[in-house]
Amino acid sequence: MAKKHVKKACQRNRIKRIVRDEFRLHQHDLPGVDIVAIAKKGVDDLDNATLHKLVEKLLKKLSKRCKSCSSD
Repeated sequence: MAKKHVKKACQRNRIKRIVRDEFRLHQHDLPGVDIVAIAKKGVDDLDNATLHKLVEKLLKKLSKRCKSCSSD
């Protein structure tokens, strides 16, 4: 997480914890790829529940995209 977009360390750490937790919960659905998470401006304004839903949605989208590529 970039200091440029999320100023406070506690906010960056909160976002990292949520991303790690969502990855842990959905890792069985994901293919063997490396994932880099980059926070955009305003992400520190989201509450935990909204952030969990957002990350879950992104991981599902990634999983779907990777499954469609591997079936070609």
